[in-house]
Amino acid sequence: MLEQTLTELESNIRQSETLAVEKKAELLRLLATLKADIAALEQTHATHAVSVVEYTAQLTLEAIRQTRDPQLVASANQGLSTVVAELEVAHPQLVQTVNAISVLLSSIGI
Repeated sequence: MLEQTLTELESNIRQSETLAVEKKAELLRLLATLKADIAALEQTHATHAVSVVEYTAQLTLEAIRQTRDPQLVASANQGLSTVVAELEVAHPQLVQTVNAISVLLSSIGI
């Protein structure tokens, strides 16, 4: 399920006409890293893995939309921050990847 969600997200990013080419490439690179990190996390913290994927997908989809929903962005940002804080010690690589995605999405206006 998580793999499918990330694959669909990747497809949406590739098809996006709202992202600059370099932002799209960077987001796709980070998404590939996240896929690997989530596969490992899913083995030990399945619920957290689902949350990370769902919040990341929400934020990314908002980034590629023409009109963004500020309440959805704020809610997803808060949820992702909470989940990441819980994983910081046990999964530092995942946290680093999610933080890089968050920084990139922030530079896009999310």
